Amino acid sequence: MHILFDEAGKLLTGRLLSEAESSLQVELESGKRVKVKAANALLRFEKPAPSQLMPAATALADSMELELAYEFAPEDEFGFADLAHEYFSDSASTTEQVAALVCLQGAPHYFRRAGKGRYKKAPADVLAQALAGIEKKKQLQAQIDAWAAELAAGACPEPVRQQLYKILFKPDKNAPEYKAVVEAARTSHTAPLDLLQSAGAIRSAYQFHWQRFLFDQFPKGTRFPPLQAPAIADELPLANVQAFSIDDSATTEIDDALSVQGLGQGSVTLGIHIAAPGLAVLPDSAIDQVARQRLSTVYMPGHKITMLPDDVVQAYTLMAGRDCPAVSLYVTFDEATLAVTDSRTALERVPIAVNLRHDRLDAVITEAWLDGEAPAGAIDPEVAQLQPSLSFLWRLARHLKAQREVVRGKPENFNRPDYTFRLDGVAGDEPVGDEPVSITTRKRGAPLDLIVSEAMIVANSTWGNWLNDCGVPGIYRSQASMQPGVKVRMGTKAQPHAGIGVKSYTWATSPLRRYVDLVNQWQIIACARHGKTAALVAPFKPKDANLFGIIGAFDAAYSAYNGFQNGMERYWTLKYLAQNGITELTATLFKDNLVRADTLPLVLPVMGADGLPRGAHVRVKLGAIDDMTLDVHGTVVERLDLPTDAAAQDEDGGDDEDALATPVALAINVDDAEVESTAQPAPPPDSAGS
Repeated sequence: MHILFDEAGKLLTGRLLSEAESSLQVELESGKRVKVKAANALLRFEKPAPSQLMPAATALADSMELELAYEFAPEDEFGFADLAHEYFSDSASTTEQVAALVCLQGAPHYFRRAGKGRYKKAPADVLAQALAGIEKKKQLQAQIDAWAAELAAGACPEPVRQQLYKILFKPDKNAPEYKAVVEAARTSHTAPLDLLQSAGAIRSAYQFHWQRFLFDQFPKGTRFPPLQAPAIADELPLANVQAFSIDDSATTEIDDALSVQGLGQGSVTLGIHIAAPGLAVLPDSAIDQVARQRLSTVYMPGHKITMLPDDVVQAYTLMAGRDCPAVSLYVTFDEATLAVTDSRTALERVPIAVNLRHDRLDAVITEAWLDGEAPAGAIDPEVAQLQPSLSFLWRLARHLKAQREVVRGKPENFNRPDYTFRLDGVAGDEPVGDEPVSITTRKRGAPLDLIVSEAMIVANSTWGNWLNDCGVPGIYRSQASMQPGVKVRMGTKAQPHAGIGVKSYTWATSPLRRYVDLVNQWQIIACARHGKTAALVAPFKPKDANLFGIIGAFDAAYSAYNGFQNGMERYWTLKYLAQNGITELTATLFKDNLVRADTLPLVLPVMGADGLPRGAHVRVKLGAIDDMTLDVHGTVVERLDLPTDAAAQDEDGGDDEDALATPVALAINVDDAEVESTAQPAPPPDSAGS
């Protein structure tokens, strides 16, 4: 005697050895003996042999017409033998009965299980819906197969193109577009990014990096809703100064300006004037909501995405020829010793006499001219009359820097220049990625640069201390020490910033382009209006959860924006190499098998550097450039043996490995493995002076 039984939904057969009241002892075809519950036994039979029954029954079940079986099946609950008798004959054989059972088990949309070997017909309307779903799934799979075939053949279906960045980075893994890419990558044995590139889904490497960033950070686009800059309601006094700003020619968000009073009188007052959108733009207003969503202006060569609409920026920017609302910090110094004797904050209108552009003036406003040792040559008279003020500010900046270096414990080294990218022939609002690019250098610590950076440090540290004295929370940047691995952090408590060498440090001097500066400006305005009672009326109170939320959101956004900016600067640096046919360059080894180019903002891995000491000066032959991965490798072909400052390398180049193209995981799983490619570099270390 043989038996057919159900074991966890699987049909098994075997020879019946013995039988108890509630269980059976069965020997399987493999010889293994198992104990089977009596309730799981579905059929007892003599013939055919178990080894022949299931293959024959399965083949017969495949030939059964489900629609006919559904029509013949009883309306009430029935067993598989009942269906066999209706479908085949009243004397259905063992094979036919088991075939009916296999058919019933394989068609859950036609028949619902009602127990072991028992079934009930699905209602007609439910069956119709199920069949429609099955047909739709078949059609969808056919569409997926067709799209996958197109991709493998080197053509990109339009639906895949439209979902490209979602597929790569934030996919719906049940979407047919995603499944088509996965299937095409699997069958063609091609990495998804390479597959999509060869299929024409990615128009250019530049567009890949740009659109990927927009998809991640600006999924709703970069356009602003209709907004109007509110007028400042306060009756602000007019400051008795003539202020000037110092910025790059491309700067439209002019946040800060300087003034000097009292030269030659023994006591000199430095005025640091910051644009004051915080006097009109209030927390939770429409403009604030936009600014809080963006959190910062995004910079890249040839383009930028501003935090605020241009009309709003122009209403508050410190444009020359206007009396501009400002939050001003006045710091009085002894003219001889440069010791601070007083400081105060004022809300006022400040006359802006001139907007200086350092990229046009660095060559003429030199240390020698500021020290009175050389003429400035051909210089605008409006700028020339500022020589006494600029000369004092240059002297003050060097003094302030030296004081901070005492606190830091070591000097700040400006061994590497700042690089400026210029794109020629940009048509429209943004580059397309193939414009001619020029890269120029600007010495870090140049007079105008140092004047501005030291003045901003004075403002940010003075206001940080003042907020703390008034009991008003702010958003601070702090660094516990300058030991390796100790990072700059943001928080709401006034703590020392070891890297800058100040008691506390906040960001409050760029409210038109950084949201934390706008938040801090609201707090500073409260202090200016209410003094020691400002904590009662300031927009943000101590331990305010909103402040911590802003810090977290800003950290994430600013890191992403800096990473994107670095990636696009690397892209244009690689374009510069290609456009100028540069195949070799000189560089300095700063880590094992990593070099930094001497005259370009480029870090790359090299071969052939084994055994060379850190700081070695070498000539590198460049390999192939990959614009998609922002990758280039090199080979050391010659050691130049020029002297290098190893100590300076230690301080100024500690995080250069971040400037390499680093792996970024695509959110596509092929063969259950995460596919990776190389892409944009990580963000740079904190810039203390800004």
